[in-house]
Amino acid sequence: MSIYDKGEPWAVEVKAGDTIWVCGCGHTKTPPMCDGSHQEHPGTGPFEIKAEKDDTLWLCGCGKSGNLPYCDGSHNR
Repeated sequence: MSIYDKGEPWAVEVKAGDTIWVCGCGHTKTPPMCDGSHQEHPGTGPFEIKAEKDDTLWLCGCGKSGNLPYCDGSHNR
């Protein structure tokens, strides 16, 4: 499954101080997190997110967001 096959956002819980790596190539086998698949797809790489507070992050699951890796509601358009 590609990170963008879901067609709707991924909800990811983070705690203050967490660092997560979100897939940027679309080929991860552990969506939405990076699994290193970008190494086989030159020119792409993960998004690093450092959480400043406990939060729920809404990450793009359709590939249409203009604010990757975050969802901007483009899946509804």
